[in-house]
Amino acid sequence: QVQLVESGGGLVQAGESLKLSCSASGSIVSIYAMGWYRQAPGKQRELVAAISGSAGTNYAPSVEGRFTISRDNTKNTVYLQMNSLKPEDTAVYYCATKTTHTGGYYYIALDTKEYDYWGQGTQVTVSS
Repeated sequence: QVQLVESGGGLVQAGESLKLSCSASGSIVSIYAMGWYRQAPGKQRELVAAISGSAGTNYAPSVEGRFTISRDNTKNTVYLQMNSLKPEDTAVYYCATKTTHTGGYYYIALDTKEYDYWGQGTQVTVSS
């Protein structure tokens, strides 16, 4: 079993920045892709950013240019630097890991079903 814990959420004003962290622990053999998803009230969970084992990245169009995903494999940690935050970024942010080998080291997982472990979520609220 793998446990994921997110941190760094909070309340900020539009235009400000936050950095989220997610650390994995437990029975870790390998972590390939990692990702950040968010879910706003009344909406479906959506991909924010994903990163492969080789640090290739993919971003949702709504956050590209403002958010940066990165990872530290030695710490089993993924980060999401969020700049120029907008009220529409308000959501619960979840990190996820893909520990299966399918796709390999360079594969960027984009489908929620490809991730096998999820964190508890951290609230990000952006006021106007």
